[in-house]
Amino acid sequence: MDLDQYREKSLESWNRFSANWDEESEYLWSVTGAVGERLVQRLDPQPGETILELAAGTGRTGFAVAERVGDEGRVISTDFAPGMVEVARRRGKELGLDNLEHRVLDAEAMELDDASVDGVVCRWGYMLMADPAAALAETRRVLRDGGRLSFAVWGPPDKNMWAFLPGLVLVELGYMDPPEPGAPGIFAMGDPDRIRGLVTGAGFAEPTIEQVAVEWGYPDTEEHWEKTLKLAAPIAEAVNALTPEEQARVRATVRERVAPLLAGDGAGINGLTHVVLAE
Repeated sequence: MDLDQYREKSLESWNRFSANWDEESEYLWSVTGAVGERLVQRLDPQPGETILELAAGTGRTGFAVAERVGDEGRVISTDFAPGMVEVARRRGKELGLDNLEHRVLDAEAMELDDASVDGVVCRWGYMLMADPAAALAETRRVLRDGGRLSFAVWGPPDKNMWAFLPGLVLVELGYMDPPEPGAPGIFAMGDPDRIRGLVTGAGFAEPTIEQVAVEWGYPDTEEHWEKTLKLAAPIAEAVNALTPEEQARVRATVRERVAPLLAGDGAGINGLTHVVLAE
């Protein structure tokens, strides 16, 4: 994989999808808010501290942090996609949060001083970065001694069938190449051993890793398909590049695979996230 091409394509993609994430912000937080809340609990931001949020998206996790650090504190809410930064800026203003600073920022090469923040929070960002090792090293650089990093990445594919099945179908039908080992992607940090290796390699102490479940609660296969295409940018981009006939084939196959997982309490289609604390 050419990582520079990946960075360029990823930036274009997430800029395009920022409007979708804005429209679905309330839905996403209603489903995944437990992950954001646990990240904040583990980070334990204190009044007056400066906290950096990476890959902020629409900014909801950072808003929760802003309430904890108070008027004397500051949250630097960042994303590499300008479209996402604009969404977070507008939403923060609507909430009347005055201790937020919004920036377009590349987590792999941050324009921040050494030892300039007390904590860093990142929800579902590192796994999608071209070079997570570089991003984590940069995170360690900007943290003050004793600083804390709280981040979330998705668990393994078999615990996240909501995302795994569409990608698997695309690969099986020959419409997408299988992911290269170690390549960025939703499951790139699903293995706790890889998380530990990347975190300690960046200069942190041994992290603690726990799991938080996500209950998607899709009522039917139609909503699963619609939400996937609206929010999962890599999958949507692959589907949108197909002919209408190919798209229909993928859709039918995905729906056939997903339907049995929606039976009963829907546990088969739910998700699992690793929540990591490093110091």
